[in-house]
Amino acid sequence: MLLGGCDTLSSLNPFDKPEVYKPDLTPPTPADKLYNEGLARLQNGDSEGASKKFEDIDKTAPFSPYARKGLLMTAYTNFQASKWEEAITASKRFIAQNPASPDAAYAQYILAMSYYNQIPDATRDQERTAQAIQALEQLIANYPKSEYVLDAREKLLVARDQLAGKEMNVGRYYLEKRNYTGAVNRFREVIIKYQTTRHVEEALMRLTEVYMAMGITNEAQTAAAVLGHNFPDSQWYKDSYALLQSGGLEPREDRGSYISRAFQGFSRTVGGLVGLNRL
Repeated sequence: MLLGGCDTLSSLNPFDKPEVYKPDLTPPTPADKLYNEGLARLQNGDSEGASKKFEDIDKTAPFSPYARKGLLMTAYTNFQASKWEEAITASKRFIAQNPASPDAAYAQYILAMSYYNQIPDATRDQERTAQAIQALEQLIANYPKSEYVLDAREKLLVARDQLAGKEMNVGRYYLEKRNYTGAVNRFREVIIKYQTTRHVEEALMRLTEVYMAMGITNEAQTAAAVLGHNFPDSQWYKDSYALLQSGGLEPREDRGSYISRAFQGFSRTVGGLVGLNRL
């Protein structure tokens, strides 16, 4: 009975029997065929299916000539499908592995635009905006002769305008709460770092308003004077001028003020930017 019991237990134990290994003899799909299948799916509007084919090249033939092309197309197809994180990952890998490639500028462009297309409105956290700016600046610096530089410069202006908008929102909030120091710091940030944005006129007017409220009339007069000198037809200048006159003052620039120094050599290079022009 004991031996019989052992035999029974052995028959129930799946690990007590030798396993027969059956190798998978199915040959992997050639890299060129995977690449062409990916292109075909992309042409038919199947971005997700195309991306999978391009990713398979990296898995089955990572050292083939098609691996580099497949990685770039992985970034592109994910971008087309609005899969921003996947596009960012693939484009970063391509740049790291192929820094001297003629296609590196395009990969950098995909990277920058993947961040850019995630820029939120000015009331929210602007981490993605900062990342877009960094990627766009790298594109311009590292690939100055590429065909993507012109568009990158335009997108850079829009992204900076968005950061300036965030600063203005916070500054207005502080102004409303009569936290004048906090408001000054935000408006000051705009006139020093974001002079080419559409927010700079209002920032100068708000500085006039804040400094008047603080009783620092010299800076209020300077802000209005600089605003009038650079934007004489602006409604913000008319408002700041009227505000000064209500206190018996006129615009007068103090050349030693940080406001005056910030605009030395300043030239207006961009018109009103209304919204985000997405790729």
